[in-house]
Amino acid sequence: MKRPCRRFADNVRSGTQRGFTLTEAVVVIAVTGVIAAMVAAFIRTPVQGYFDTMQRAQLSDLADTALRRLAVDLRRALPNSVRVTSLGGNVYLEFLLTKGTGRYRAAPDSDGGGEVLEFGHAATPYRFEVLGFMPTRPIVAGDAIVVHNLGPGSGASNAYLGSVGNLRRVSAVSGNNITLSPAVAFPRPSPDAHFHVVEDTVTYACIPDAVHPAAGEVRRYWGYAPTAVQPVSFPSVPNALLAQDVSACSFAYEPDAPATRGGVVSIGLTLTYTGGDSVRLVQQIHVGNAP
Repeated sequence: MKRPCRRFADNVRSGTQRGFTLTEAVVVIAVTGVIAAMVAAFIRTPVQGYFDTMQRAQLSDLADTALRRLAVDLRRALPNSVRVTSLGGNVYLEFLLTKGTGRYRAAPDSDGGGEVLEFGHAATPYRFEVLGFMPTRPIVAGDAIVVHNLGPGSGASNAYLGSVGNLRRVSAVSGNNITLSPAVAFPRPSPDAHFHVVEDTVTYACIPDAVHPAAGEVRRYWGYAPTAVQPVSFPSVPNALLAQDVSACSFAYEPDAPATRGGVVSIGLTLTYTGGDSVRLVQQIHVGNAP
């Protein structure tokens, strides 16, 4: 009868089969650890750089999206309606958003007819005829008509004063005739018989937080009535979040910027990941102020 255990023991003694010693295992583990540490040192920097680049790209995209939306709205702002205020580190940019423009009838036609827009006094109903084509976007009841807006500080030629100023609500539209309410005449005519159609009041509110950037935000508010004093609180008003992680921001408005024949809104927006990178974008937006 063969004895495998005896043969195995003989093979071990003869050197035909053997295992690692404890010393050899320790050396292999140590060398492997050194190689792994060296590889990690070379790989860590490019990997971290990749994630930093992706993070900055994401921040830049968020900030750029918010600025683009603001720029699109500002290019539709009623002339001389942009105003900026700040409170406790928060900044608010407000303007009246238009949906179209047109020309009103300033004098009767050759037959003495036509609905002329009256100034100084107003008949009831107070209405006027639009000359030429109506604005591309239809004028509907609830929209507002503004004539020759000169903005805050210009007396009655200020749309933020509502019916006391130069803003009248559309109560009816029939063909090219627009009926306004209340039946109070506009304070002054436009030199080129021009009017603007306002559809909404809009505020961009920037609430930065340098200590906890994740709590900072830029938010758009709309759907509220214009007021003489610029609001900084918007309870129960439609709104939309445009950007988060806002650590700093600035809104500035120059109504009579040199060589622009209008105004310039300067915007700075800084987005920061908590404990991470920051991205700051700056943009200047031209707004036409010819009333």
